[in-house]
Amino acid sequence: MKTITILSGKGGVGKSSMTASLAIAFSKDKRLICADCDVDASNLSLVFGADRYERWDDISTNEKAMFDLDRCNSCKRCFDQCYFNAIAWENSRPKLKDFSCEGCGLCELICPQKAISLEAVNNAKIGYASTRYGFDVVSAQLNPGESGSGKVVSEVKKKAREMGADAEIMLVDSAAGIGCPVIASVTGSDYAIIVTEPTPSGFSDMKKAFEIVKHFNIPTGIIINKFDLNLAQTKTIEGFADANRLKILAEVPFDKKFAEALTEMTPIIEYEKDYGSLFDKLKVSISKELRLN
Repeated sequence: MKTITILSGKGGVGKSSMTASLAIAFSKDKRLICADCDVDASNLSLVFGADRYERWDDISTNEKAMFDLDRCNSCKRCFDQCYFNAIAWENSRPKLKDFSCEGCGLCELICPQKAISLEAVNNAKIGYASTRYGFDVVSAQLNPGESGSGKVVSEVKKKAREMGADAEIMLVDSAAGIGCPVIASVTGSDYAIIVTEPTPSGFSDMKKAFEIVKHFNIPTGIIINKFDLNLAQTKTIEGFADANRLKILAEVPFDKKFAEALTEMTPIIEYEKDYGSLFDKLKVSISKELRLN
């Protein structure tokens, strides 16, 4: 199985739209599984029109502090030292603020009475959805107030590989930004696609995203979405790509039909058939990079 991760740095550049249409293009002759790794705001299944998940499974990738009040001697070291202010003090006893605890383990380490332990909590759930295009999407949602999104992303990828055991390609739709969820998305990828747009913030964030994939030595290509909004900025992006030996995989024009397609929960390749050739060419370019038959 070859893993292709789509990232962007900046949000709102069209990353999920590109992922969805590219998935349909690949699915014409390849077995495919999709992993929606934007676990803070997953939406890839909606782009495919799959508004319901067939199953949700609770998962635990994080821990929180638990207090043994019988052992506690009310020394307040945990209360005084908690960096996240996650411990309240009531009736001379510690009380955890569930939404504030990051599970860092400092309180457990410094407690002289060994009255604190870290215990696993259900911090997220993984969902499984089937699309009308013949492949499945694995996604996840963090529970309200929970953390550990990077670990949840790793679990999504693991479950996607299990569900798509016979798949030839796994497409990973990363979160925006360059934080833990993105790093977890990119790790272990065979190829990365950075989707950008010709704006100062789009270009700046694209360069930050490139630093991540370069760190992991992952072959990378670029899609410039809405390239005709600012041709001068597009030239700047092309110059950066050339200087860093990055292939421009596609330049996609600004088109309001992308927004229309999203409101209809249909990938643009299906909503506007004229885009079929663009994504077919994109598929061919990526296949050559990965040496797919």
